[in-house]
Amino acid sequence: MVAAVGAIVVAVVAAMMLTSRPTSSTATRVAPTFTLTNTAGTQVNLAAYRGKNVVLYFSEGAGCGSCMQQMGAIEKDKAAFDAAGVTVLPIVMNTRDQIMRDMATYGVRTPFLLDDGTVSRAYKTIGRGMHQGLPGHSFVLIDETGTQRWYGEYPSMWLAPNDLLAQIDKHLPAVSMCTPRPGTAATSASAPPPTGAPTSTSPTPNGSTGSPGSATS
Repeated sequence: MVAAVGAIVVAVVAAMMLTSRPTSSTATRVAPTFTLTNTAGTQVNLAAYRGKNVVLYFSEGAGCGSCMQQMGAIEKDKAAFDAAGVTVLPIVMNTRDQIMRDMATYGVRTPFLLDDGTVSRAYKTIGRGMHQGLPGHSFVLIDETGTQRWYGEYPSMWLAPNDLLAQIDKHLPAVSMCTPRPGTAATSASAPPPTGAPTSTSPTPNGSTGSPGSATS
């Protein structure tokens, strides 16, 4: 009897560990466009961010302390996200009053986009967490061309900002030399080398990142 109970406990713990593991996908597609009103009363259109890199952060929203702490941590690292040229847009399926109460409690200032479920369904985040009718703890990376590059799901309800930045850096396509990321100097493939610099006749890499990957976990 004791052995049977022990076996059940082990099985339950193993199942919990499996379901709490992060999953991700590098399948690419044109990111579904949308217009949502945020908690500041501003209409936010994804198309207006064309030419910029964006991360959509979906969460359970009101009542989820971990979700508020996640956004608060991203806010504190705003300088690092700005340096990477990335804007984070948090999206919740709450009313303005519901999420504003939690924002005040946790000191979060970034306006949340208010979704009736249409956008969360378009990005396939519904039912990924503890509640079937709500989004999970999901991040979607959209590059400056409007292409979805990465989807990450974190059932543990937490992704450290530096780890999120690492995922962003890993999954963004190679940056054109004529449009460098912030903090980097522009270069030209046709520019002559500095005086006295050694030259090479070996071919230079083309910088291709290869074809998009398939879903991974």
